[in-house]
Amino acid sequence: MECQLELLEEISEEELDLHIETLGPCKVDTPLQKDPLCYVTDDMRVSLKLSEAYLEKSLSQGKLPPTAELAGPRPKIYFDPSKTRAAIVTCGGLCPGINDVIRSIVLTLYYSYGVRHIFGIRYGLQGFIPKYGHDVLELTPEVVSNIHELGGTILGTSRGHQPIEEIVDALERMNVQILFMIGGDGTFRAANKIKEEIDKRQLKIAVVAVPKTIDNDIFFISKTFGFDTAVEMACQAIRCAHTEAIAAPNGIGLVKVMGRYSGFIAAAATLARKEVNFCLIPEEDFDIEPPQGLLAALERRLETRKHAVIVVAEGAGQKYVRPDPPEYDASGNLKLGDIGKFLKEKIKEYFTQKGIEIYLRYIDPSYIIRSVPAIVDDRIYCGFLGQYATHAAMAGKTGLMVSYLNDRYIHVPLKLAVTRRKHVNLKSRFWQSVLESTGQPPLKNT
Repeated sequence: MECQLELLEEISEEELDLHIETLGPCKVDTPLQKDPLCYVTDDMRVSLKLSEAYLEKSLSQGKLPPTAELAGPRPKIYFDPSKTRAAIVTCGGLCPGINDVIRSIVLTLYYSYGVRHIFGIRYGLQGFIPKYGHDVLELTPEVVSNIHELGGTILGTSRGHQPIEEIVDALERMNVQILFMIGGDGTFRAANKIKEEIDKRQLKIAVVAVPKTIDNDIFFISKTFGFDTAVEMACQAIRCAHTEAIAAPNGIGLVKVMGRYSGFIAAAATLARKEVNFCLIPEEDFDIEPPQGLLAALERRLETRKHAVIVVAEGAGQKYVRPDPPEYDASGNLKLGDIGKFLKEKIKEYFTQKGIEIYLRYIDPSYIIRSVPAIVDDRIYCGFLGQYATHAAMAGKTGLMVSYLNDRYIHVPLKLAVTRRKHVNLKSRFWQSVLESTGQPPLKNT
């Protein structure tokens, strides 16, 4: 999966600030029993792999490539484990692997560092607000021992904004020193505001985020957890669609997968299952009507092969289905029109007018995909993310997300993580491989 670091070319020097804030000097000996070579220090940096054009530009200006702080356990930590209280909150939509991250954080805090007070905040940021009355869940190794076998999140989740001042009030009342926030772009923005309010009050509370989104659209991370599971589930739906399509003359399998703004799931599943003939993603505009739009291309496909499989990301083709006036959900996200149902009806209408009998099966596995337990690869990844997040927090790091980039775990400031959204690069080898796999022509009437 491409890292999309060419986006760095769009970022100003002021934005590309990779400095990680700390609550203060680390004076406590770590309780970890590790070989000295296993520890890292703050001066250990990771040089970021950049596009050749960006690298040449930097060198011509006498600048060195940017470097990020290496993640990992420190020999000295900031917090005294015997006096530390931590809280974990999960926000936004469901995603395979959330419980694995929760479990990893709890077990690392408890067994590696000896932290005994770990609280689970119920139902997202609502759990901090008194008027909702949500109980706090005490997290112990016994409570989390088997949660990795479950989908969803044992803490529950919610969408929508909550008063930042009341959230920090709750942290003070609970005497929490570390807040772990598992979520996506909206959660990161909230985390940044919480950190700013903490700074304003001059409190010693660390805020550490773990990136969560099935869509894999968070900037400055190679891949978010749950993505591999989502692709695997999407592949199962594509296999079923292909089976249905080849079972009848002029059979069409239409599969809608998640991907509001970025088409990584659709593209990766297409590469994994070679039966896909058309892959439609938000980044690539397409037309419906002839002579060069999707319907005409689909007709040509049926004439030659008698069947076709179409995979469409939920955010693709929104020019046809976007609500007017625009509508927004509780988190402020623009509500999408249903491109899957639109294509289903358009295809039926087109071939009916042509007098061509088709056999169309539409599959939408969206909620199944996001609700299942994580597959093995994601479980391993979630374990690492939880451990590295815990190491960062115990060292007094704050205002950061743990990222896996260029094959290394690093710390990325939350302010930088929310500056851009990661997209499929239409000029990349990744997308060109998708086009080669499908054989689809440009679907534009130009």
